[in-house]
Amino acid sequence: MPKPTKGPRLGGSAAHQKLILANLATSLFEHGRITTTEAKARRVRPLAEKLITKAKKGDLHNRRLVARTIRDKGVVHELFTEIAPRFENRPGGYTRITKLGPRKGDNAPMAVIELVQEQLAGGAATAQAAPATEAEPAEATAEETEAPATAAATDADAEAKAEGDEK
Repeated sequence: MPKPTKGPRLGGSAAHQKLILANLATSLFEHGRITTTEAKARRVRPLAEKLITKAKKGDLHNRRLVARTIRDKGVVHELFTEIAPRFENRPGGYTRITKLGPRKGDNAPMAVIELVQEQLAGGAATAQAAPATEAEPAEATAEETEAPATAAATDADAEAKAEGDEK
């Protein structure tokens, strides 16, 4: 049985906190990422993870359980048809919290909570191989961009010397 939060709550009362978290989760599933305070981001993360886990099961009972929290039918549909299949092979950790600087005005610590975009395909071996293949072309393009720049600089130096010799 869920226990009420002890101490200060988001929004004042337990009912208001429940509504705030439901609205934050709805916005997270609708937009993919939201900017909010660190406290709210930390509180909405477990709720969002549990809702995604229920959506991964995909049956009617879990759809109704999710619809209790997420009241927008369009967002529930998107959660079950688009978001849950993306995390089918992932055993958890569907969200990421990135801290931002303080908010201008009241200096509240801000954070971005977002759905993780990369898909887990076959384990850590493929995850490590993918960045290596991306890094190689980046190095090659860096060398290619440096080569014409140095060639242009050498041509400019040669022209300057030629002009100096002529005078």
